[in-house]
Amino acid sequence: MKDSKLTKITKWILDLMFVAGIVVLLTLPFTLKLAGQYLQSELAKHYWYMLAILAISGLCGMWIVWELRRMMRTVLMQDCFVEENVTSLKRMGMISFIISVLYGTKIFVVPSPATFIVILTFFIAGLFSEVLACVFREAVRYKEENDLTI
Repeated sequence: MKDSKLTKITKWILDLMFVAGIVVLLTLPFTLKLAGQYLQSELAKHYWYMLAILAISGLCGMWIVWELRRMMRTVLMQDCFVEENVTSLKRMGMISFIISVLYGTKIFVVPSPATFIVILTFFIAGLFSEVLACVFREAVRYKEENDLTI
């Protein structure tokens, strides 16, 4: 089963991302201060603001990975069309929009081209998650109808 192997590898990667995210968040104050010394004076000038933006968006990103890990469990159990996945997709959409708004505020304090890319990426991810949640909701409804027919 090729798909099963890919699914397990994906779950492992998500687990690794979650652990790495914890490490990055814990070391963020130190690495941001170090980056401010060597890269840009803007980072040092707006240290607390950047720390807040990066920490909040990092927590949001970890929440998205957490929701993906929850969804992967249902895929591994071969029962992915469940209401919990619809809820996870809705949450991921909302979290993506929150990240877009966070970086939208960053444009006025520390503008950069990368900020626009982050805003656009997470806005599209939010829309995609919302649409996918609607598709999953319909799939759950069809599945429940079929389960009742049997």
